[in-house]
Amino acid sequence: MHVIHAPRVVADGVPLGPACVAVEHGRVVGVAAGETYGGLRPEVLLPSGVLVPGLVDLQVNGCYGEDLVAAGPAGWAEVTRRLPETGVTAFLPTFITAPVPSLLAALRRTAALLPDLSGARVLGVHVEGPFLSPRRHGAHDPALLRHATPAALDALLDAAPGLVRIFTLAPELPGGLDAVRRLSAAGVVVSIGHTDATAAQAEAAADAGARLVTHLFNAMRPLHHREPGVVGQALVDPRLVCGLIADLHHVAGPVCRLAFTAAAGRVVLVTDSVAAAGMPPGEYDLGGQQVAVDALGLPRRADGTLAGSGLRLDAAIANAVAAGVDLRSAVDAASRLPADLVGRPDLGRIAPGAQADLVWLGDDLSTRAAWLGGALAHGQVPAVAADSPIEVRP
Repeated sequence: MHVIHAPRVVADGVPLGPACVAVEHGRVVGVAAGETYGGLRPEVLLPSGVLVPGLVDLQVNGCYGEDLVAAGPAGWAEVTRRLPETGVTAFLPTFITAPVPSLLAALRRTAALLPDLSGARVLGVHVEGPFLSPRRHGAHDPALLRHATPAALDALLDAAPGLVRIFTLAPELPGGLDAVRRLSAAGVVVSIGHTDATAAQAEAAADAGARLVTHLFNAMRPLHHREPGVVGQALVDPRLVCGLIADLHHVAGPVCRLAFTAAAGRVVLVTDSVAAAGMPPGEYDLGGQQVAVDALGLPRRADGTLAGSGLRLDAAIANAVAAGVDLRSAVDAASRLPADLVGRPDLGRIAPGAQADLVWLGDDLSTRAAWLGGALAHGQVPAVAADSPIEVRP
């Protein structure tokens, strides 16, 4: 067993303050407020910042130059190896709108390569499209959008059984509510997104089993005081979790705070990152489309439409906190809440029995080190009983 101490720890059962986390055989075995754990001196003594659970990102189209729907084994290995640099220890690769045969091939290819990957955990796949509204297509190719059919849904679910964990669709389209029911019955989290649905239609989708809203405020009917749309319904419906891209470009800081206030405990921070994330300005691929990254790091289509983001999930936490969200709520939105949504209560929390996926955030809330299953996967940490840091280089 080894013990990590930090001046602040976001963990179950202890107040936000100095605490020790004990790890053994890759799992958390205990948490104790104070300077020691059961009289044991910490092996790792973090001098500043905060120790938080490993972050969980439910929407990663790509990063580090790789678009995951088309990436080969080397590209996937690069992404899973480097995501802990951003604090992300588990994620859902996201495949955007494409012809159904192309999505089937991507799902099969992904299922085949997963057993050989290490690094950040792949929790399944988030399929975003093609059953989306042409009125709210955003960066998705409108020529490829279509209505949901039982045959298409069955094909997508059968391509790699159990791999699809989240499915984003527009429930107001023909066949939309039937698709929500079919996917929910199969154990898939259905998300409302790229939609022109009214509040009543969003409520009907929640009645049918939808439990998430994809990037709240973006690519959907806007909030209006007479027709609240998906935004209004999501903010008041306790059944719906709200995905939020807190890069302060997709959604302004005060609106991020509004979402956390109105939907307390129901906001999950996502990056919606694309291949350009972590890369310099230039041209990159997003689901077969070219996007250009501007000087602000924002990926855009040729018509200026925002096409995903270059956001890091640790930066999303920092942005939320800067907007007035308390630290524990912001961390929960990037760890415990997304893990619970996809049925992984062993992730996203520092609690006895959970996987020892941990992240040390500096005082600026950027990632300084990350552990996967108790093993240091990124960064360096000071050891109490050593003359030099324990170090792992990316």
